Amino acid sequence: MKNFEKFGLRVPEILLPKKFDAKTWCAVACDQYTQDKNYWEQAQKTAAGCPSTLNLIFPEVYLNDSGKAERIQKIKETMAAYINGGVFAPPQRMMVYLERTTAYGRTRRGLVCALDLDSYEWKPFSTALVRATEATILERIPPRMEIRRGAPLELPHIMLLANDPAHIFIEEIGKKIAARGDAPLYQGDLMQESGSVKGWAVESDGDLKAASDALQKLFDAGTKDGSTFLFAVGDGNHSLATAKAVWEEEKKRLQESGASAEQIHESPVRLALVEIVNIYDQGLTFEPIHRVVFKADIPALLNFLKEKLDGTLVQVQSESELEQKVKASANTFGFYWKEGGAQKIAALETKISDLAVSRLQPALDEFLKSQAGAEIDYIHGAEEIFRLGKEDGALGVLLPPVAKDSFFDTIARLGPLPRKSFSMGEASEKRFYLEARRLF
Repeated sequence: MKNFEKFGLRVPEILLPKKFDAKTWCAVACDQYTQDKNYWEQAQKTAAGCPSTLNLIFPEVYLNDSGKAERIQKIKETMAAYINGGVFAPPQRMMVYLERTTAYGRTRRGLVCALDLDSYEWKPFSTALVRATEATILERIPPRMEIRRGAPLELPHIMLLANDPAHIFIEEIGKKIAARGDAPLYQGDLMQESGSVKGWAVESDGDLKAASDALQKLFDAGTKDGSTFLFAVGDGNHSLATAKAVWEEEKKRLQESGASAEQIHESPVRLALVEIVNIYDQGLTFEPIHRVVFKADIPALLNFLKEKLDGTLVQVQSESELEQKVKASANTFGFYWKEGGAQKIAALETKISDLAVSRLQPALDEFLKSQAGAEIDYIHGAEEIFRLGKEDGALGVLLPPVAKDSFFDTIARLGPLPRKSFSMGEASEKRFYLEARRLF
């Protein structure tokens, strides 16, 4: 439907396997478990002898291993074999509404569709419809381009966020499907106790028009100062930047070969499969990624942050009190360190109205430039912060929760967030590869 193009979207032709077994077909996003080869070895054992998306992706845990070119070639050969060998059912032009229940009991809702890559830009201060949420590391793109360039298929692990506090878009699609009692396209439990997934076709004129009408309302609400910010990249920022780079290559090739405007418009390489999720979906958790600073002058750093962030440093009595204090506020940071052999605990209370990490990380970077030998690491979970903060010369920094209601506004005004700003759930909650689409 042409009316989706205004929103940078298309209704794709989706490929699903004829025989669907979620436990063997679906593999988790390739950028997860990057320090855990055992996870991927167990995944191989689970999928052994079965058609699987695991055979169509390049887990990043292996990116630095030898034989990379051979692995990429094997992936592309397997894609072609699946296409020609009857693994897939005939393609179906549709979007897919899905419900993903994780091992933690949370259920999030999403809509799989195709994104027009000309509507997306990762560069800071972009005014594109679709914008990056975190800084893009350029050197991470070329190795990923080798995988996508010339690939017969693509499979999505990219998740876009919609700014929909009234739940008028994706959730309404789910309500219509539930009210009609539609049969699902697929359903099943995922491998390695990662929860389950269930999906339904969104293909009727009525359903697509309702989705388009809801998008128009989000479009209008997201239009400010002459540009529209409709979607933010939640997961897969570098994968989407890679798809964009490959499309720019292909677009240049098409233009130089004399392709028509229609041929360029219809190129499958122009599109990328994505899942759109409402940032306000209760099943979508945003976890802050904490920091630990090593080998720095801790008293000087605390004073610097106090001045830079215009805050008040307050002593705290216990780890639990500090954790509760930080969790209860969107603009309070926690500090945990040793000084003179004694454990110190403090909170920095500020009046920051932007996402806290967007102000903290630049301040940390500025200070650490003056500290020869100082290091910083990025940590999931308060327990690890408290463990590391007991080491001599280490300062654990607890960040507050990510405020969903200021997320889009902060990115619109300040550009992408600093590296390692947030995590959307645990590793096993990330998107699993499932749907496919013809690419080259």
